Amino acid sequence: MKFSLSTNWNSKRIEDGSAIVDEALALGFDALELGYNLTEAQADQIKVRVEQGAISVDSVHCYCPVPIGAPHGYPELYLLASLDEDERVMARINIERCLDFTARMGARVVVLHAGRIFLKSLFRRFDTRVLADALIAEGGNDGERYLHLLERAVKSRKAKAGKYFDSFCLSLESLLPRFEEYGVVLALENLPSIEAFPDIAEMLMLKERFATDALGYWHDIGHAQVREFFGWEKQVDALSALLPFTVGTHIHDAQPLFDDHLPPGTGMVDFEALKGFADERIVKVFEPAHDVKYDDLKRSLTFVCETWS
Repeated sequence: MKFSLSTNWNSKRIEDGSAIVDEALALGFDALELGYNLTEAQADQIKVRVEQGAISVDSVHCYCPVPIGAPHGYPELYLLASLDEDERVMARINIERCLDFTARMGARVVVLHAGRIFLKSLFRRFDTRVLADALIAEGGNDGERYLHLLERAVKSRKAKAGKYFDSFCLSLESLLPRFEEYGVVLALENLPSIEAFPDIAEMLMLKERFATDALGYWHDIGHAQVREFFGWEKQVDALSALLPFTVGTHIHDAQPLFDDHLPPGTGMVDFEALKGFADERIVKVFEPAHDVKYDDLKRSLTFVCETWS
């Protein structure tokens, strides 16, 4: 079974791209995902090792390398599912730059945080932070106040979602032909917030509208576990509904409420129930937090290999 390691784990600690490769290989990983914290210099050094056949790159996480002028790497530097046309233009420009880079690295997937349906207004706020405060205060996701706020948040989100969906589709209409030309998949990642776009239903709608292999879904296991902690949906439901066009997964564990990017086997994720992601066509990327220890990461790779074998 082939596993990749996200360079987000060590790219801030190791300046030399070749040393990033060496550490991944020493841990037992077969490939890399080039993360959004990677610099141009590190990417060039990694490319040399790829050309030498030392390692492969299976996926690239937008926006990589860090765009010129950006103060640091950030996956939501520009949101393609924005209501602001200028932001969508900047997102398209930088996604196309990332696509060119992905093709040069020989990777087959670009991972994208598509956007958020903002639920704040001048007089009311039903976002994830408000829901978290209510859930913590009541000690669970079945409290009366929490469920009331969740109902209002879902209603507010549905009222606004159409505009975001339409704006996003306009952007995809111009982007997807480029991805088809390169033979690369644009994969939309699930995110750990009520505002996150697309949700399961919206992802299904997008695939119905764009019947192309150039658009796929990227399942982040830790993010999905956070969503389950909130009671929004069960992780296995996302697996069941979206597996046919799931092209990759970020592998990490989570503890309530937002403590994710933990080494697998140290949190509450039921990895046994997620064996569907072991499918060889799915890119499997470990995405630990930067402070996860070397030995803990090595043990977690063994744990997932044994659980999914």
